[in-house]
Amino acid sequence: MNSQKLLLKNGLVYQGGQLQRLDLLLADGLIAAMGSDLTALLPSDCQTYDLQGKLVSPGLVDVHVHYREPGFTYKETIKTGTQAAAHGGFTTVCAMPNVSPVPDTPELLNALQKRNHTDGCVHVKQYAAITQKRAGKQLNDFKALKAAGAFAFSDDGSGIQTAGTMYAAMKAAAAENMPLVEHIEDDSLLQNKGVMNAGARATALGLPGMLGLSESSQLARDLVLAQQTGVHYHACHLSTRQSVELVRLAKAHHINVTCEVAPHHLLLADEDIPADDGFYKMNPPLRSVQDREALLAGLLDGTIDMIATDHAPHAAAEKEGGMCHAAFGITGSETAFALLYTQLVRKHKARLEQLLDWMSIAPAKCFGMSKAGALFVGKPADLAVFDLEHEFELQKDSYFSKGKNTPFTGEKVYGATYMTFVSGKLVYKKED
Repeated sequence: MNSQKLLLKNGLVYQGGQLQRLDLLLADGLIAAMGSDLTALLPSDCQTYDLQGKLVSPGLVDVHVHYREPGFTYKETIKTGTQAAAHGGFTTVCAMPNVSPVPDTPELLNALQKRNHTDGCVHVKQYAAITQKRAGKQLNDFKALKAAGAFAFSDDGSGIQTAGTMYAAMKAAAAENMPLVEHIEDDSLLQNKGVMNAGARATALGLPGMLGLSESSQLARDLVLAQQTGVHYHACHLSTRQSVELVRLAKAHHINVTCEVAPHHLLLADEDIPADDGFYKMNPPLRSVQDREALLAGLLDGTIDMIATDHAPHAAAEKEGGMCHAAFGITGSETAFALLYTQLVRKHKARLEQLLDWMSIAPAKCFGMSKAGALFVGKPADLAVFDLEHEFELQKDSYFSKGKNTPFTGEKVYGATYMTFVSGKLVYKKED
């Protein structure tokens, strides 16, 4: 039990859907009290931080990160990945299973969960794979993996290519009342080993394109199967306006679907790619301006439920040499909140309350994380403090992640993480 007692004074606290000036008392890993004046409740050994009006948010929740351990620790480790998460204000993250060995048995899942707990400085929930070795063929034992503590099931990094396998997976997940989380991509529609969105910019750069149809066609298939099975189906990293329209239609028909969008798809389009630069190579790729606008519209009208980073770190050498040779993926844990606050909230495209909902409350609610995504007395003291007033520059040397692969480095933004607390413990504090 965390016995540290802390008073956070004069914060602008997001609680119960409202922003209000409150003090918070943290004790024994929990929020012990909230109010306008907690002086009478203070124990003698209490440490006090005067936040001077900084934003206090529920700890951010990211349902889509890649920590590369075991198997690829030169890219990222659980330790560096969770330090990056804390630096970005995240207190709960959900780690994808595309590591080696793949967590596709209870024994392998347990070993990875122990490592997450030992090495992680934030809460790490672990996905188990849908199929053996994520090969898209043979289903894993969902009942046993659920009993071993799997957060949900995903083969992220690969789409399930056959409808029969997906149908069986959905039935098995539904039987265990577990979410099935899908990387949506029909490999048969990926022609010419595409590296960016198929369109005018790809043509101008002389690069092979990736059809948006590879995403939307498989999503359409999955939504029909989800309707038949009743499974909680979660669509990863939507990138096309057709995908948004399909989810909107599915929700109108009461299909049990949730979905996410990544920060880079909200902020960039393919026409923003300045050159053949591997830092702009990600999967799904940056799409058209019309797609980007449709994604934001989908967030604003509730079609898209949440924002998830798809934090995908790589070694420097893996992003060099142009798009045709670079690995797919962009980091996001350390840049997401500041970029989105700066580009959406400060530019009046969304309200701060909406951004905090998309990044904390909605993911916790959609995935039934009862201990995350809210600030209430008696709840775990998982929270983040952000400085919304002072501009700063995203700098490569300040990243905790091993992966520096983001084109946003050098951007001037607002919303620096000032402090992050996990179960009442200070796990990140900005240097003064």
